[in-house]
Amino acid sequence: MTAAERDRTALAGARLVLPGGVVEGDRIAVEGARIAAITGGAGGGGAEPGDLDLTGHTVVPGFVDLHVHGGGGASYASGIAEEALLAARTHLEHGTTTTIASTVTGEIDEVARQAAVLSELVEDGVLAGIHFEGPFISRNRCGAHRPDLLRDPDPALVRKLVDAARGHARMVTLAPELPGGLDSVRMLADLGIIAAVGHTDSDYPTTLEAIEAGASVATHLFNAMPAIAHRAPGPIVALLEDERVTVELINDGVHLHPSVLDLAYGTAGAERVALITDAMGAAGMGDGLYPLGPLQVEVTDGVARLVEGGSIAGSTLTLDVAFKRSVTVNGLTLGQAVQSLCTTPARLLGLSDSVGSLETGKYADLVVLDSATHDLVAVMRRGEWVVGGDRFTTVKPA
Repeated sequence: MTAAERDRTALAGARLVLPGGVVEGDRIAVEGARIAAITGGAGGGGAEPGDLDLTGHTVVPGFVDLHVHGGGGASYASGIAEEALLAARTHLEHGTTTTIASTVTGEIDEVARQAAVLSELVEDGVLAGIHFEGPFISRNRCGAHRPDLLRDPDPALVRKLVDAARGHARMVTLAPELPGGLDSVRMLADLGIIAAVGHTDSDYPTTLEAIEAGASVATHLFNAMPAIAHRAPGPIVALLEDERVTVELINDGVHLHPSVLDLAYGTAGAERVALITDAMGAAGMGDGLYPLGPLQVEVTDGVARLVEGGSIAGSTLTLDVAFKRSVTVNGLTLGQAVQSLCTTPARLLGLSDSVGSLETGKYADLVVLDSATHDLVAVMRRGEWVVGGDRFTTVKPA
């Protein structure tokens, strides 16, 4: 067997969720790190001897998480490479093949140090970029961020963090109503970095100004911002109604009532929704005490809350669970779920040429689900099985 042959894998018999729709029984050929071909149906080329038999399974693209703070007992805000590797690996085993590492509010110099560590992992291909959530957020909506460490979004301070990421900053969450907020949005847009509106006390007109200045993401929409009032629509309506804005949603059954998530989908559509985890270190773990930056979090029955004050402190969600909830609880189609967990976030990050959909030439980042239950069965990243690849039998010669 040649080296090229050893790098080839073919999956046959599964349901595939492709950009053009859902197909049954097509064949995915993987060579090295990429999808070499997708054949079957009208195109011919069914299962061949030696293919892995995935009958009874559904294959979707690897998930893309825009907003995640940690997992596996580890935090990206620790500034320790080994912890970041553990967090990334934990979510990878749950289907997240493309990860943006999110920081939390801290001293500016400390967050800059964390960014330097995380940037090395971006350069190593472990992470896809860095998201700064805080310290440029509202004290009135700070949630699980230390109020005494919050700062106004002075463009010079924002730029300091961006520069610390060495070209790998992908997104900055800020409150646009604060002094310097709109100027920082403009600066980030000019730099090609996503300006996200979140942890904000902004009103409707100011949020519209932020969007006009270049803000293009709503950080965990509905959470940590004013609710909709009939005479004061606030940021939620402004962010939902503008087609230029992608809205993050946390579908863990804790952060949002299912009907609220349905409302967002009905208004924005799957092409403008990015399902995220906002997970902290307890993701993939059990109940207990965990750090979140400089704060302590207690997880009880899977719900993370600050030890002091009791605010919800991120989630313990993984994206395989979010996918299943979206289909079984919210009634999304497989295509809509893939759009929100894969295609939309990949587009937002400028990575659509390599991830986010099952297409020839893209990375072989695949999640295999049980077709009946939608539970995760296996994960492949860059053509290599991460978990579950040994569960499948091979197709025998006729």
